Amino acid sequence: MDFNFITYLACICFLFLFGKIFIIPIKKVAKLVINSILGGCTIWLINLVGAGINFHIGINFFTSILVGLLGLPGAVCIIIIKLLVS
Repeated sequence: MDFNFITYLACICFLFLFGKIFIIPIKKVAKLVINSILGGCTIWLINLVGAGINFHIGINFFTSILVGLLGLPGAVCIIIIKLLVS
C-alpha cells in the first residue's frame, strides 16, 4: 500500500473527528444567538403594545438573553419584575 494514501486517509479521518468535536458547541452558540435575536424582537413587540399605556422594557444584552433562553416565561418574568420595581 502506498504511504501517501494512508497519510491522506489519516488526515481525512482527523478532519472529520476535529469537525465533529467542534460542531456541537457551534450549534449551541448559534441557537443561543438566534433565540436572543428572537427575544429582542419579543421585547420590541412588548414595547410596541405597551406604548399605549406608557410601559417600556429596555432592549439590552441581558433582557434579550433571558427571553432568548426562557422564551415566553422569560418575557413574563421581565414584565413582572418591571411592574414590581416601578
